[in-house]
Amino acid sequence: MAKSTSKDAQDLLRALWSAYSATPTNLKIIDLYVIFAVFTALIQVVYMALVGSFPFNSFLSGVLSCVGTAVLAVCLRIQVNKENKEFKDLAPERAFADFVLCNLVLHLVIMNFLG
Repeated sequence: MAKSTSKDAQDLLRALWSAYSATPTNLKIIDLYVIFAVFTALIQVVYMALVGSFPFNSFLSGVLSCVGTAVLAVCLRIQVNKENKEFKDLAPERAFADFVLCNLVLHLVIMNFLG
């Protein structure tokens, strides 16, 4: 039973990888950016757990900055994806401009929260 489960998992991963290889390069770059932002947030959480959370506002600002940036990047990915019919009238340049503007607002709030 364990062999069939591992074989099914391998088949699933192969199918997932072959489907993802057809993804356009610009979406893969956005995916890497999202992974980087989430990984940075996880590093900050692990650091806080090991060392402590003395300047708690700094910790909270750093984690919320990473998570907020990842969420905005996911929104950008949804808007730029050609297969998404909801945003077919939205130009990729406009979506990127929205992403940059929202990031500026997010980081303005983060800097204000730091004090």
